[in-house]
Amino acid sequence: MRVTAQDWQEFLDTRYPHAHLLQTAPWGKLKRAFGWQSEHLVVGAAGAQILFRKLPLGFTVAYIPKGPLGEPDLAFWKQADLLCRQRKALFLRVEPDFWEDETPLWGSARPLKARPAPHAIQPRRTLVVDLTPEEEGILGRMKQKTRYNIRLAIRKGVRVSPSDDIATFYALMKTTGQRDNFGIHTPDYYRRAYDLFHPLGACELLLAEYEGQPLAGLMVFAWGERAWYFYGASNNQERNRMPTYLLQWEAMRWAKSRGCTSYDLWGVPDEDENTLEAAFPTRHDGLWGVYRFKRGFGGQLKRAAPPLDRVYHPVLYAAYRRWAVREKR
Repeated sequence: MRVTAQDWQEFLDTRYPHAHLLQTAPWGKLKRAFGWQSEHLVVGAAGAQILFRKLPLGFTVAYIPKGPLGEPDLAFWKQADLLCRQRKALFLRVEPDFWEDETPLWGSARPLKARPAPHAIQPRRTLVVDLTPEEEGILGRMKQKTRYNIRLAIRKGVRVSPSDDIATFYALMKTTGQRDNFGIHTPDYYRRAYDLFHPLGACELLLAEYEGQPLAGLMVFAWGERAWYFYGASNNQERNRMPTYLLQWEAMRWAKSRGCTSYDLWGVPDEDENTLEAAFPTRHDGLWGVYRFKRGFGGQLKRAAPPLDRVYHPVLYAAYRRWAVREKR
């Protein structure tokens, strides 16, 4: 059955307090402010937040990010199909919240007639830092150079502190996007994300400064026992003071202080470890530059389970896929 956003969050709080952040009601509210619509479906002990994006002629695309929750049976998927058809979805993309090498709870009750999706929306491969050891243990698992850079930043006078200065963070994001050639969100997006999650204790904006000059910023999120590094930026000055290394360390300390046991660095090239280690010294395109940085923090390389598509309009789905390929070029 369809439930309200409030009832959905109560369902999560009661049954799945460690659900992925992208399945929470505040995340749905954030996406609704920027072109998506959200529905919440509960069938027995299983449930999902489903996001819908409008297309021309009244059609939509449907998306379950990092879900569904529980053990969805055939009754759940039939209800999901019914809802998607009512919303004129061309297809439903499902990105499960488990790793590729784990056994899913779904068993044979995977989405009806689902097919492998051509690509994932969220990055499939990532590095996850174990936060369960004491701080010295976490530091001990890092690359020697990374530990050195964290301590160097402290010695060189870099200070990291919480902030609500979204304008400064956005200015850093603009600089980073231009320097590294990637797209960024609008200032309002970062403000809304902060305003939705920070009052819940689920988000912190950290700024690294030197003598009052902002050098870098990071927005970290946490839900249940997991934390995620979603957004980070730096300017082009004083980079020799290594502010981004200290920022990551302080984000991990913040996550650990609120009970998180893992810190997801959120996105590296989708290659196996041997390929990553062999190629990163010479590759700088795409996520290769961030892999060089992220690998030093001692995280375990993980790959998310493959995304699936449940297709409702095969001809239009094929046309949408061709359009999406052109848009990515």
